Amino acid sequence: MKLYLSLLQRNRNFRNLWFARVVSNLGDWFNLLASASLIAVLSGAGTAISFLFLARFLPLFVMSPFAGVLADRFERRSLLIWTDVLRALTVLGFLFVDRPERIWLLYVLTALQFVFSAVFSPAEQAYLPAVVDKQDLVTANALDSFTWSTMLAIGALLGGLATAFFGVQTAFILDALSFLLSAWFVTRIAVRSRGRAHEESAQPLEGAQSAAGAAFLEIFEGMRYLWAQPVLLAFALIKAGGSLVWGSVNVLEIPLAEQIFPLNGNGTLTLGLLYAAVGIGTGFGPIVVRHLLGDTWGGMLKAVSIGYFAMTLGILGLALAPSLGWMLGATTVRGVGTGVIWVFSAVLLQILIPDRLRGRVFAFEFAAFTLTQSISTLWAGYAYDNLGWSVSQIFFSAAVASIVITGAWLIFYLRVRSRPKFAT
Repeated sequence: MKLYLSLLQRNRNFRNLWFARVVSNLGDWFNLLASASLIAVLSGAGTAISFLFLARFLPLFVMSPFAGVLADRFERRSLLIWTDVLRALTVLGFLFVDRPERIWLLYVLTALQFVFSAVFSPAEQAYLPAVVDKQDLVTANALDSFTWSTMLAIGALLGGLATAFFGVQTAFILDALSFLLSAWFVTRIAVRSRGRAHEESAQPLEGAQSAAGAAFLEIFEGMRYLWAQPVLLAFALIKAGGSLVWGSVNVLEIPLAEQIFPLNGNGTLTLGLLYAAVGIGTGFGPIVVRHLLGDTWGGMLKAVSIGYFAMTLGILGLALAPSLGWMLGATTVRGVGTGVIWVFSAVLLQILIPDRLRGRVFAFEFAAFTLTQSISTLWAGYAYDNLGWSVSQIFFSAAVASIVITGAWLIFYLRVRSRPKFAT
């Protein structure tokens, strides 16, 4: 841990970005648990829960290509600040969802919140190499994953307790405050990325139509870049392969907690424990794997392989879970897999993609994994509500998909384990 603490101590800018992530992620888990609990009370149907996750994922898919253009054209620090402020205002609207006929408002506000998140995430990923040195990228990404995971574990437990004992309104207010505090930390970062909009300020725009046309051209430029280099395209799809599996878990964890393993009749507390187990796996998994394999090209590719294996093993464990303890253990293993996949796929792209295209590539990656996650989420909700499948049967179907995806990755890994050359 000394390596990670050293980065925080000597890099003030990264430290502020890290603090922003800490408070924002903490609020996010309060929000998810409160939203899931509210839907369980107002509806309880599997498809209603699926719609919650679709409202979180689909805006990311639709907006991500344009968000990538924004991240490459405009100053990324300012984008982070404004999206945090707008998300805070949006989350306050959740306080008006207080009866079944207003559940549509929860979906609309969730979608709006994640429209802003679609801008925030690729901008942050593209901004990180400007905040830390290249040799610190793996450390920064591993710490970022550990932070997300720790806040998942802590936030899930606190969110479960807050929602169970103080109500969903308290959780929503805390989430809004977390976004404002995150924005304040970002204002303290001294590094400003130079967007092309500043460079082109002397050239007047010919109106909204020409601006939209330029945006589409820039999106296509990023796509052409990836299409011309299939290996980089494959790296940009690593998360998408994983989310095709773990998307279904998001839906199934709720009936698993509410109906199969409730604690004292309270599924919210069980759900908090589930998210805490995910946080432990995603937090410590990348750190341990990085310690064992290092930061070399071969080590990072092996790490992704380990991530896919662990994800598959965890999903199989969930399908067979006979008790709450078994379920939490399998969830932790699954979390190790997803955390390792997330960290090392991000580092590979940050190292290989040139800065002028980095925002659009991360936006494509974001769009791809939100699309596959949405497909997986919708499938799980449909199978649970309309096909009469049990939670265990749906987990088995996810495990089969995970085995196929892991096999495809291993075939690709054997082709690129000796580092190919890339054009930049």
